[in-house]
Amino acid sequence: MTNPDDVDMGTATLARAYDYLLGGSHNFAADRELAKRIVMLLPDARQQARVNRAFLHRAVRFALDAGIRQFLDIGSGIPTVGNVHEIAQKVDPGARVAYVDIDPVAVAHSRQILAGNANAVVIREDLCEPRAILDHPDVRGLLDLDQPIAVLMVAVLHAVRDEQDPYGALTVYKEAMAPGSYLVIGHATYESRPDEYRKLMEVAKNTTTPLAMRAHTEILRFFDGFEMVEPGLAWVPMWRPESPDDVPEHPEMSVNYGGVGRKP
Repeated sequence: MTNPDDVDMGTATLARAYDYLLGGSHNFAADRELAKRIVMLLPDARQQARVNRAFLHRAVRFALDAGIRQFLDIGSGIPTVGNVHEIAQKVDPGARVAYVDIDPVAVAHSRQILAGNANAVVIREDLCEPRAILDHPDVRGLLDLDQPIAVLMVAVLHAVRDEQDPYGALTVYKEAMAPGSYLVIGHATYESRPDEYRKLMEVAKNTTTPLAMRAHTEILRFFDGFEMVEPGLAWVPMWRPESPDDVPEHPEMSVNYGGVGRKP
């Protein structure tokens, strides 16, 4: 893989460990070691990563069915399995997608993938700096924030600690979204598997992105001011499954809540 000059290959990141769990190749030895430690604590971690990604795909398709044709994917991560622009532009080649990530590897590989795609861009910015994202010339040049948009934050907010004020950042994003826009959030919780995730949080302390898992009520707070789309904030396998066979016997084992809210 091509490595950006400012990447610390010796320090693992959750984004690159997640890439490894999904079967990707955009990771380093430290990331693979972290992923293996995660699997030791959560033997089904690979399956849970795939379930979480499947929720993202369903949410994007829902937004497309609702008429949304522009997406802001914040914390987009490594382009491993099913990118948002691939899903959206299959439905409408004119659909526009702006990716945002803080990880230089994610950004570098996204740029390689998006080369020649006039309707998709990627920028390196921090979720906690909403104005830097919303006012970025590449975002402004591609997306019309006066029209409805889908803002995607899947598997990213649990990497933002409370002292970084994620609720304040979300307020800025929500105020910038036009009526009829959608907010998509997928967020890990400690509620269903507290002992395992307590250990996982200890492991994550040695990465650049310590975990900040939250309870259902805390995650639901991110949607304040928005109308929740049915079935509300649910375990990700339970959020509009494509068939009954896709719902596991114990959906709470997914350890992730997912939801979509609409700005009235």
